[in-house]
Amino acid sequence: MKSFIWKIVLVILVIVAGFVYWFYFNVYSDGERKGTLIKLTKKGNVFKTVEGEMWLSCRQVVNAEKFFFSITDEKLADSLTNLQDECLQVTYKQHRKSLPWRGDSEYIVTGFKRIQ
Repeated sequence: MKSFIWKIVLVILVIVAGFVYWFYFNVYSDGERKGTLIKLTKKGNVFKTVEGEMWLSCRQVVNAEKFFFSITDEKLADSLTNLQDECLQVTYKQHRKSLPWRGDSEYIVTGFKRIQ
């Protein structure tokens, strides 16, 4: 009977581990977005993360769509801080769910290129 219970517990743990990986660590998509960087903030109660906001247009548009993202690399965040109000193309990875130490957004920016 103990052997059966241990097997059930093991199966449940494997299923839970699979769900945790699927939702929090598996990359759902990756891509690029182009727009004007308008805001970078460092916020959080326990885990301080850098959160950013872009308009998805390099021109002055009244109702441009906004793209919210998080940055996990401090060097990247420092580089982007100097480029606010500039037209950029950022590369990102999207996860299905966010983690507190990774930021508020499910979009994690991994790099950028300045657009002239």
